[in-house]
Amino acid sequence: MEGEILVTPGELARYVEVLRRGGVVACATETLVGLLADALDHDAVERVARIKGRPEESPIAVLIPAFESAATVASSFPDQAQCLALRHWPGPLTLILPARPGVPSPLTRDGTIGVRVPGPSPALDLCRAFGGPLTATSANRTGEPPARTAAEVEAALGAELDAIVPADAPGGLPSTVVDATVSPPRVVRAGAITRITED
Repeated sequence: MEGEILVTPGELARYVEVLRRGGVVACATETLVGLLADALDHDAVERVARIKGRPEESPIAVLIPAFESAATVASSFPDQAQCLALRHWPGPLTLILPARPGVPSPLTRDGTIGVRVPGPSPALDLCRAFGGPLTATSANRTGEPPARTAAEVEAALGAELDAIVPADAPGGLPSTVVDATVSPPRVVRAGAITRITED
């Protein structure tokens, strides 16, 4: 349900403190469990990339707490991209936008960055409580199946994480990825949103 609080305020405060210390938290999104870390903390982002074994050519996307927060990681927000965001956010639509200079390199490719406001989920609650951008990559090593439950994350990555939010994700397709740096915007990964419209 939109706006539903899925993690208690006390728990959110504890996970926010972990993130502010540069920690990595596994947390359910509206699709899969993700690895969340402060997306503006270079060391934290590098740590996520190491945990994932993420190749340099596969950038890590970013969760933001609200539409207006895109400016923290993106240098511009084209009109067509704004229309898509207003229609589909919060939700499983990742928009590729021009990256803001200085964001950690594992988040970018060819000067672009993937951004979304997640749908109702513990990840949205945590991102809003944190108040800034967080990494958004599935909680698994590259090449292995993505995790859907906290237990699966614990078994695969528990020793390398600072916290695991005890909530399961619904599973299904990952977010749809749309390159909004071109006109018209182009779908580059099919996913949970099957029909991309601006109005």
